[in-house]
Amino acid sequence: MSVTRKYKDAWDGFWGEAPNEPGTVFWDAEPALTAARHLAHFSPRIDRPDLPMVDLGCGNGTQTRYLASHFAKVVGVDLSLAAVERARSQDPAGEAEFEQLDAADAKAVQALRDRLGDVNVYVRGVLHQCEQSDRQPVADAIATLIGDTGRAFVVELAEDAKPVLMGLAQSPAGPPPKLRPVFAHGIAPGEVSDRALTELLATAGLTVLAEGELPLLTTEYTGDGRRIELPSRWLVVGRAA
Repeated sequence: MSVTRKYKDAWDGFWGEAPNEPGTVFWDAEPALTAARHLAHFSPRIDRPDLPMVDLGCGNGTQTRYLASHFAKVVGVDLSLAAVERARSQDPAGEAEFEQLDAADAKAVQALRDRLGDVNVYVRGVLHQCEQSDRQPVADAIATLIGDTGRAFVVELAEDAKPVLMGLAQSPAGPPPKLRPVFAHGIAPGEVSDRALTELLATAGLTVLAEGELPLLTTEYTGDGRRIELPSRWLVVGRAA
């Protein structure tokens, strides 16, 4: 199984048109406000920090490069070739590795796992943007990649984020400028309920070791200068005993 061509084209179109400058993509906040906050919860719960780290759904690689400053080997993977090419171009020093991966393709995921062995996985905002039929295969991919000894940090928009997004999208002035391309390319964020997220991971054979809530800070601001924040949940998961 792999993702639909329409879905892949949507992401390629989005990343192909996204500006190169930092902070121009809605969710691409600086690492100090994203990956750094996540690692504060994830790092103490990683049993094998020596394992490679895979950034699943790396986009343009902003967070991947931050992870590479904390782990010996970091590989960013994304469905979109346009995203992968963008990530490589923004990492001239080669701090991380980047490659295309359809996380709903079990054979491709297994091939990566065979090559790297068990890994730790960072997943930020992937499942809530997947088409419904792809969500369980992507959760299964996380389980495949971590194997027996890895851990995964999964952070997704909480279900309370959807009304916030819809309010922004339906405002009289229209969506904020950085949110408009998301909807324009047919990407529908905030589609996974809190319960469904937990069930997807459990069905994949994963156990929740820790969880909590954090605001997901965006790069967009309201008219009065407040940074737009979205409710999100984080979970550290490992292989079920």
